Amino acid sequence: MADFETIRRAGAGTMSDIDEGLRSHMNRVYGIMSLGMLVTAVIAYVVGMDFAAARAGQETSFLSPELLQTMFTSPVRYIIMFAPLAIVFGFGAGINRMSENTARGVFILFSAVMGLSISWIFAIYTGTSIATTFLATAIAFASLSLYGYTTKRDISAWGSFLIMGVIGLIVASLLNIWIGSAGLSFAISLIGILVFAGLTAYDTQNIKNTYIAMASAGQTEWLGKAAIMGALNLYLDFLNMFMFLLNFMGSSE
Repeated sequence: MADFETIRRAGAGTMSDIDEGLRSHMNRVYGIMSLGMLVTAVIAYVVGMDFAAARAGQETSFLSPELLQTMFTSPVRYIIMFAPLAIVFGFGAGINRMSENTARGVFILFSAVMGLSISWIFAIYTGTSIATTFLATAIAFASLSLYGYTTKRDISAWGSFLIMGVIGLIVASLLNIWIGSAGLSFAISLIGILVFAGLTAYDTQNIKNTYIAMASAGQTEWLGKAAIMGALNLYLDFLNMFMFLLNFMGSSE
């Protein structure tokens, strides 16, 4: 993959074009990611607050108590739980065959389903603890992403270890659904924070290097979908850091 310093030595004019294009590309990535986070937050809040009201025997605003009971206490909850994972795998496998507009639509759909999947946090944790954790996650994410963007160090070697960590977290989390171990849950959260902190820096540098490689090779037709895939990766990094931090910082209702 193209190295930023190698491109820089190719000429000031070329580098100026790449610098300008890279800034535009990164702004697009963060913009798409932010849109996905907004969709997730709105749906999670609306459904979660109705769920909390239904649990307290109060009147709900949008969804009926019967529908909420089906969604969160019947086997349907497993569909809601695993649907985002299925969409991510399908998206990754099929993005090369999608148009840019289709890929963007699938990303928004995924964000909406993810909002439904995590909506339960508003029935479990206080609003203050959710807001505080979100702020802490945003600060950490911004710092780590800035490091990945600005560092001259090649951190691509982190990738294989971090992916192995993600696979281990998925397996451990699935097992803990049935085991219900508090100790294992604590270990999963701690490791998860570290893994997704590393992935934030790694993915940011990878997005940057991917743009430089495509721009220098004239493959600009792929940059739109590359921005969407980059936004998805950073979205997942942010959301997973938030959820793992919430296990530590969250105060129960």
